[in-house]
Amino acid sequence: MKAATAMKAAPSKKEPIRIAVVESDPLRFVGFRALFDTESDFELISATMADVSTLQNTDLILLGNRAGQNLFDVMASLKASRPDLRIIVTGSGMDEETILKAIAAGAKGYVDEAASPQEFVQAIRIVNQGSVWAPRHVLSTFIERVTSAPGRIFPAGRVTFTDREKEVLEMLVVGRSNKEIGSVLGIEERTVKAHVAKLMRKVGVQNRIALSVHAITHSLVTAR
Repeated sequence: MKAATAMKAAPSKKEPIRIAVVESDPLRFVGFRALFDTESDFELISATMADVSTLQNTDLILLGNRAGQNLFDVMASLKASRPDLRIIVTGSGMDEETILKAIAAGAKGYVDEAASPQEFVQAIRIVNQGSVWAPRHVLSTFIERVTSAPGRIFPAGRVTFTDREKEVLEMLVVGRSNKEIGSVLGIEERTVKAHVAKLMRKVGVQNRIALSVHAITHSLVTAR
């Protein structure tokens, strides 16, 4: 009888997250490199606007809101060349209105330049997983605005959801990523994405934040 041979599983290597820092001065890029030094799966490159269309392997972009630039024009140019691009806007002291407009224009997140390294890392990982990242005070502003006049933003009438859609919605509202939702429900990540897309179509919104707000303000889930 042969003795069983114990095999030690090799540690799984994380898939790299390729991040382009666009239109940044050299010191800023060096700062980001230092900030993410402990994240072995982060791959940073410095890029210009002209480079973006050729960066097919880039997962997301860090776009600074710099003086003298129209943030929304820059985002429109980036989206024109790469519609699938995930953009995280960074800046200092941006007001809630501008942040909400940036997200409505296609940004997947906003991180203040004074944020902690942990918050930057979390934002990148959440956006890379397909979710949207926004400061709590921005989401609160959005909720207050929608609560005061929900009919202006969302269609009248109550939308019905399947039991599975309700489960997905409950976890989406508390900030779970598609991957996390799939793990909890025992379904594939692409199935979760399909449920989220269907939920957004039913409600008539364009992103996960608006979907979460709709769910809370229409008492489809319990605010947490």
